[in-house]
Amino acid sequence: MFDRLPGWPWIGTKEKTDEGYDAGAAHLNLARESLRDLIDDSRLPPGIRDSLAHDYEAVQAMLDKLQHGHLHIAVFGRVSTGKSSLLNTLIGEEKFAVSPLHGETRKTSMHEWSEIEAAGVFLIDTPGLDEAGGEAREDMAKEVANRADLVVFVLDSDITDSELQALRTLLGQGRPVVVALNKADLYTQQELDALLQSIREKTIGLAHPDDVLAIAAQPRPQEIIEIDDEGNEVSTTRERKPDIAALRIRLWEIFEAEGKTLAALNASLFAADLSDQVGIRILNARRDIGDKMVRTYCVAKGIAVAFNPVPVADLFAAAFIDVGMVMHLSRVYDLPISRREAGSLVSVIAAEAAALMSTVWALHFVSSALKVGTAGLSTLVTAGAQGAIAYYSTYVVGQIAAEYLSQGKSWGEGGPKTVVQEILDSLDRDTVLREAKKEIQARLGLS
Repeated sequence: MFDRLPGWPWIGTKEKTDEGYDAGAAHLNLARESLRDLIDDSRLPPGIRDSLAHDYEAVQAMLDKLQHGHLHIAVFGRVSTGKSSLLNTLIGEEKFAVSPLHGETRKTSMHEWSEIEAAGVFLIDTPGLDEAGGEAREDMAKEVANRADLVVFVLDSDITDSELQALRTLLGQGRPVVVALNKADLYTQQELDALLQSIREKTIGLAHPDDVLAIAAQPRPQEIIEIDDEGNEVSTTRERKPDIAALRIRLWEIFEAEGKTLAALNASLFAADLSDQVGIRILNARRDIGDKMVRTYCVAKGIAVAFNPVPVADLFAAAFIDVGMVMHLSRVYDLPISRREAGSLVSVIAAEAAALMSTVWALHFVSSALKVGTAGLSTLVTAGAQGAIAYYSTYVVGQIAAEYLSQGKSWGEGGPKTVVQEILDSLDRDTVLREAKKEIQARLGLS
């Protein structure tokens, strides 16, 4: 019916539409099965399991939507651009809250487009993008828009930089967008033509010119001046009908050509995005668990080194504890490694770290020698300092090992030296050492 539009998926043939629908269902079914497996995994932290149950419900809802052939249209834009008014005009009823107050829409709402030919099409209102103190509303609006099959981006003037960025974000998610310049009744025809031209120029490569439309969802009453029989001017007002015909026609063109495919494409994008988000949440949960476990080993190593008066034994104790920690950490990341692999990993980390933080390692050896050469109180004081160094060295090993494991037992393109350097740069050494020393001395009864 028409050419492929920028940022849009397939156009037209029944075969491609059916293939796209099947692909969307397949992706969602795979996401559902994967989520169910994760929810049932006893190794998963309870908090993550609970959040996955919510995602499972979202996937099921998307599957039901796809199965029934429903389409979701979300309106998106700044506060008070007339999003709710537009939806009410489309739907033919006052279903969506409208108010002269700034930012009346505080949560998303959805209603079916009840026209006979629109069966299965649902309209979704979203909070305004720039509501003061409304970061949660903005996140909610973006989430709804990302799950919609089509987005109507509503403006009430020339497009701003922040609106352009939001438009790029939506298109980056693969959702088709129609840009509607609302409140056209506020402008003269010359002003309106200039605005449309400006918006189309600024959205080149983002929106097709045919998808930048002018509408008036709730035009202001028209003031009429008449002369009465006595020659006096009499002012009256006349209600004007909404003018959204261009948008309605464009939406129907899209439904006719792309309806089923849009739903399938959105389902696939939703499943892929959900998979990424679930992976991030699980990785963050493992990081939290791993970090707590690493700190436990840090304390154990710090105390062991502080108590042990023999320098050579200090080093063996340190290596033994670090290897055990890395093996334990690998199980947290569900990538178990052998003691030999763990020892090899610790050796690589120690070698790279020693080259990059020689001062710390030198301090370790100096305090170790000092502990042997002194007695009484001096030994106890030095023990706390050396224990803190040992704590810090294990913390470094743990952070680097966690990064290696989080990347699937890979150092990445930069190799171990780059990873070690990035971890060392991210740590506040003095703060860690100070806290470690206090904790070690407290455990030894020295504070």
